[in-house]
Amino acid sequence: MKHTLETGKQVVCQPIAILQTGGKEIPITVSTALLKDEQGRIIGGVETFRDLSLVEDLRREINRQYRLGDIISKSPLMQKIFTLLPDIARSNSTVLIQGESGTGKELVARALHNLSRRARGPFVAVNCGALPDTLLESELFGHTAGAFTDAKRDRRGRFAMAERGSLFLDEFGDVSPALQVRLLRVLEERAYLPLGSSRSVKTDVRIIAATHKDLAQLVEEGAFRADLYYRINVVKLTLPRLAERKEDIPLLTEYFIERFNKLQDKKILGLKYDTLAIFMRHDWPGNIRELENAIEHAFILCPQGLIQSEHLPEHLRRINQAMALPEALSLKEQEKRCLREALERHGWRRMATARELGIDKNTLRRKIKRFGLSPPVDSKKIR
Repeated sequence: MKHTLETGKQVVCQPIAILQTGGKEIPITVSTALLKDEQGRIIGGVETFRDLSLVEDLRREINRQYRLGDIISKSPLMQKIFTLLPDIARSNSTVLIQGESGTGKELVARALHNLSRRARGPFVAVNCGALPDTLLESELFGHTAGAFTDAKRDRRGRFAMAERGSLFLDEFGDVSPALQVRLLRVLEERAYLPLGSSRSVKTDVRIIAATHKDLAQLVEEGAFRADLYYRINVVKLTLPRLAERKEDIPLLTEYFIERFNKLQDKKILGLKYDTLAIFMRHDWPGNIRELENAIEHAFILCPQGLIQSEHLPEHLRRINQAMALPEALSLKEQEKRCLREALERHGWRRMATARELGIDKNTLRRKIKRFGLSPPVDSKKIR
């Protein structure tokens, strides 16, 4: 109220939290406005509070509906994967997870493991692209004493560590042709040879592989064995880019803010509206990992309250400058412009646009009609 009286600027639905006498936090929004007499002189002000407890309860219930393990999504693309995961988990078949870096491939692999009959067994992950070929072979299969220089004693490999559990092979497309042969044998015979050993070791491990590369294309180019590809590609899951599931950005943002609040002992309340607009406009080439990093960066600069555009990394701040609306635009023109941009992002598909904006499709239809919006002549008909 003091800020409003001093600056003349009203506050609209500012989210904060208040404490009850028992120490319980209550989420509310605060709005302020000036009271003026007939001559326009300020004679006072009014401050209103809105209890958001019921809204918060509903939000938590919605989050439960859109969550599977540590994966959060309301995108139809991801919801389809959510539906498939329990059935895939019940089988013992190998699974190939394909998707760009940062799309959550390991989270999906862990969900498969936790939903399977092997859930009580270990989940062991290894990044196949992080180690040279000789070290990766030893890492996977283990070695005996004297197998190579400095191998002074026997060492168990990841296959042994994952016995009766799941082995997650990340960046599987980076495996060399020589090691591909050995992995093919493991899949066919369910046995492997530790380095330096002449005795074959039986294994009971479910293999889940992941890659950001197109293995089918690599097979055509002769860079990946076709027989191994067909062995590993019994069940294939393709994870969408964050740019294809932008309706998940508010959910993911809320999840990361809640997590960083606990880790850093802060009370960041959320994103300011223009900050969320930047997030919705960005294409996120680094996917969910990039979003998480952006929020972590903001936590360093934002002391409390809402994350604003100046708290974001530089490349996101540039987006804010590019999308800045001229002050001369009326609220109606601003809404029309934002609506058109949302429609263009989704190829003028009504359902996808309505999901991003959080409105009903009939509301969207009425707004399109009211603003006289129409797609370019060469685009498809609005759906």
